[in-house]
Amino acid sequence: MQALTAVVLAAFAAYAGAWYFGIFEGNFALLLFLATVVTGVYWVAERLYFLPQRRQAAQTLLEQDAQRREQLNSMGISQVDGDVKAARERLLMQPWWLDWTAGLFPVIVAVFVLRSFLFEPFKIPSGSMIPTLLVGDLILVNKFTYGLRLPVLNTKVTEGSPPQRGDVMVFRYPPKPSLDYIKRVVGVPGDEVAYLNKRLTINGQPVPTSDLPDYFDEDAMRYFKQFDESLGTKPHRAITDPGRPAMIAGADDFPFRQQCRYSVEGVVCKVPEGHYFMMGDNRDNSLDSRYWGFVPDRNIVGKAFFVWMNFGNLKRIGSFN
Repeated sequence: MQALTAVVLAAFAAYAGAWYFGIFEGNFALLLFLATVVTGVYWVAERLYFLPQRRQAAQTLLEQDAQRREQLNSMGISQVDGDVKAARERLLMQPWWLDWTAGLFPVIVAVFVLRSFLFEPFKIPSGSMIPTLLVGDLILVNKFTYGLRLPVLNTKVTEGSPPQRGDVMVFRYPPKPSLDYIKRVVGVPGDEVAYLNKRLTINGQPVPTSDLPDYFDEDAMRYFKQFDESLGTKPHRAITDPGRPAMIAGADDFPFRQQCRYSVEGVVCKVPEGHYFMMGDNRDNSLDSRYWGFVPDRNIVGKAFFVWMNFGNLKRIGSFN
């Protein structure tokens, strides 16, 4: 078992190392699931087989020591060398290969359940959601609001509440589902979303906005036009770059593309059933549904709702709209 465990642990280490160095694209959900299954098997084996064996060996040692002392005592020898307690503790001690498998199972299964069904952490890698979310924000995503999904397979097992306009949602990037993206829900099934001349309209009704002071992007070292926008029940901030054209250049050939009309003014799309239209709050610096199309319900990961850490700016910690 020691050799087998060493091989298993080496395989996990090799997978993680190859992923870290970019040799291939890893899948953390799958890795965590496999770790839970493997350590769970060791945990069950420890409880049902290995631990009883060690306890039996320790009990046998105590019985043999008692017999030995009784024999020596009958011979008039009362002082007996040997520390049977230390030997018993060594017999009961969990070996390293069980300590690194069965011993880690409670922690791994707790992380697996928490991450798969309750809350999952993410790190914001780009500026597409500025000013709502900044690069380096560490956020929490609610995994049950939109319905519980099986880990790895992402199959929905409970209905939950459907995404609403204005929600900040994490989803699997449709052109490459192994990647997680984060954008704001702009259009729900059946909506006609128009983004023309940098003005957002839903079902023929302009989305209410109010001007705010210009936003200064410290990374870009420049100002952008900032405004409040009311898509859902609470307003959120968004920015545009007056120097960028309204035309959507380089849109992909995505499913249901025939339901979108592109022009020099922007784009108009009819959202198909079971799909959502997503946009970043940094409107002129966001690769979103305007370019790669609609997000199917099966790609939904969860609702983002809280910044739990930003090591460069602790004031970022808190909820957001």
